[in-house]
Amino acid sequence: MEPAKKVVSSALKLYQQEGALKPGYGKVTGIIAFSLGILCVLGVLAFHFPQYLTTPELRRAYSVDLLRQVMFWALLLAGGMALANIIRGRSRSLNAAALILVLSAVALGGHRVPVDDFPVGTPYIGLDWFILDLLGSTLVFVLLEKLFPLYKDQPVFRMEWQTDFTHFIVNHFIVGLVLLTVNFLIHRLFGWAVIPSLQQWIKDLPFGFELLLILLAADLVQYWTHRAYHEVPFLWRFHSVHHSTKVLDWMAGSRQHVLELVTTRVLVLGTIFVLGFSKEVMDIYIIIVGFQAVFNHANVSLPWGPLKYVIVTPDFHHWHHSSDKEALDRNYAAHFSFLDYLFGTAVKSDRRFPKEYGVLGDYMPRGFIRQQLFPFVFREPKVPLKEPAAEPSKPE
Repeated sequence: MEPAKKVVSSALKLYQQEGALKPGYGKVTGIIAFSLGILCVLGVLAFHFPQYLTTPELRRAYSVDLLRQVMFWALLLAGGMALANIIRGRSRSLNAAALILVLSAVALGGHRVPVDDFPVGTPYIGLDWFILDLLGSTLVFVLLEKLFPLYKDQPVFRMEWQTDFTHFIVNHFIVGLVLLTVNFLIHRLFGWAVIPSLQQWIKDLPFGFELLLILLAADLVQYWTHRAYHEVPFLWRFHSVHHSTKVLDWMAGSRQHVLELVTTRVLVLGTIFVLGFSKEVMDIYIIIVGFQAVFNHANVSLPWGPLKYVIVTPDFHHWHHSSDKEALDRNYAAHFSFLDYLFGTAVKSDRRFPKEYGVLGDYMPRGFIRQQLFPFVFREPKVPLKEPAAEPSKPE
C-alpha cells in the first residue's frame, strides 16, 4: 500500500501545482516522468482490455507494433529520468512515484502485452483516445507555446489549469457515450432530409472542393449555433462555462458544458450526415477541426498577414474570449474568419490581442462539477452579462 500512497500523494501535489517551475530541481523532468508513467500504466490496461477501453474507430487505424515501440521508449525515457533524479537527490518523492508507475507498467506486461481477438460492440470509455490526444497535444502545443508565446511569462501550470484538465479528462472518457448519443440523434432528427442524388453529387466533387465544402458547411452551422449561444440568454448559461476561463492556452478549449458539447456536435455532424461527404474527406475534416479547436485557444503569437481575414487563428479567437468592450459577442467562426466579416460580427480594434479574458463579473464557480450544475442553478450576476466592464485592469 505504501507505493500506492506515494503515487496518489504525488498526483495530488502535482494537481495543486500552479505557477512557473524552477529549473535545476528535477521538477520538470520529474513531472514528465510521472506523466509518462501514468500514461504507460493506462496504455497497458488498454492493451489488456481493448474491448472496454479503446475506441472502435481508432482500432482500425492502429499499428500495434508502432504503439508497442512508443510505449517501450516512453517507459525507458520515464524510468531513466526518474532514476537519474533520484540518484542526484532531486525531487525524490515525485521521481520515486514516477519510477513506481514505470515498474508497475512493466510488471503488468509493459509493451509486450498480447492482444488477442476480443468481442466488439461493447460499451467503452475511449481511454486510448485520451492517451493519444493528451500526449500529442502536450508535445505539439506546449512546444508551440514555448517557441512562439503571446504572453511569455505565462506558465504551463497557469491559474485554474486543474479545472480545464478535468474538463479534458471527462470529455475524452465519455467520448463513447457522446458518440452514441450524437449518432442516435442524428439519424432520428436528420434522416428525413437525406437526398441520395445530392450526396452522390457531393461525393463526385474533386477532393479539394469537397474538403472546402465540408469546412464551409460545418462552419456556417457552427457560426449560427455559436451566435445563438451568445444572444439567447438561456443558451448563454451553458456557453458561459466555456467563456469563464481567464487565461487562454491549448487546454482552455476543453472547458465546455457537456450538453453544449452534445448539442453542437449533433447540429454540425447532422448537417454533414445529410450532405453525405465521403469518408476520406470526413477523416481530414476531423483532424482539421480537432487541431483548430485546440490551436485557436493556444498562447501563441504568429504573423498571419492577410490570411487572418480568411481563416480563424489564435489572434482572431482570443478576441472572442475577451470581456473588452469591442470584443463582446464577436468573432463566432471556427474555421473561416471571413464569415464574421461577411455577417458584420468581426472585432474592430487597433490592438492585435485583447486585454481581459473571461465573463463579465467573474461569476462562474470554480471546478468541473459546479460548472456543469451552473446553468441549472443560475443566479443573476452583480455585473450585467452583456455590458462591458468600466475599466480594464490589465495594461497593454
